[in-house]
Amino acid sequence: MMNMWLDHFESRKQDCISINSHSSNSINQLLGLVELKLKEAILKEPTLLVMVVGVPNVGKSALINSIHRIARSRFPVNDKIKRATVGPLPGVTQDIAGYKIASQPSIYVLDTPGVLVPSIPDMETGLKLALTGAVKDSVVGEERIAKYLLSLLNIRKTPLHWERLLHRREEFDEEPGHSCGKGSRDSLRRRKRINNSDALYVQDLVMEVQATLCSTAMEFTGNIDEETGLESLIDAQLLALRKVFRIPHRPLDESHGPTAKKLLTLFRAGKLGPFVLDDLPDEIKQ
Repeated sequence: MMNMWLDHFESRKQDCISINSHSSNSINQLLGLVELKLKEAILKEPTLLVMVVGVPNVGKSALINSIHRIARSRFPVNDKIKRATVGPLPGVTQDIAGYKIASQPSIYVLDTPGVLVPSIPDMETGLKLALTGAVKDSVVGEERIAKYLLSLLNIRKTPLHWERLLHRREEFDEEPGHSCGKGSRDSLRRRKRINNSDALYVQDLVMEVQATLCSTAMEFTGNIDEETGLESLIDAQLLALRKVFRIPHRPLDESHGPTAKKLLTLFRAGKLGPFVLDDLPDEIKQ
């Protein structure tokens, strides 16, 4: 899907590159494009300003910090480096701030508060913005956002692509000394946390989440093309994820708030994989 969008903008003669703020290759690609666009200006102006603009919580400050790190090796800066403040919620950046990334010529990157259109045109657009964290969760509700995420995954049949994880889980259960099934996986997870291997623990948790979503989708006998069928599958998946996240069940409490919060955290951190929420318009697909 990402490549289709890149081709779409290229066909319209619009510069577009996909960026991972934590990837040196992505940042170097972006800096190369900026240098190309500023080539003439660099020869004429002693100081240049580059502004980073986007919706809230899209990763502007994280991008600037990565630019800082890469640019320092390419364009030595003698000034003390100031880092942009980052956070998981929208609204962390509240003022326009400048960060010097190069000398001769002096190049500053401006970090700006997130901007949104004055009014959101439709409900689905609002849910997409909420899913990315551009809108505070309290405005829409974490459970509603998580259900929207699961509806997108199921409609696109994404969980079925994780079927290999089911086989890996079965192989683990069949290994000598691991015959206790799910309990052994839980003990493995606890052992990894005790050993402070947080990265391994998160990786194991993500695989369990993906495998659970896949198994519930494969076992579901209803019709997800119907609204009631899709809602039933989503409820079943949230119940199954509650066990994966080890959230205790409280009598008379049918809400999925804690489960939704943990699922959204994994999604927004990119642990479930890269996703493009917007589909190409039908006329472009043709």
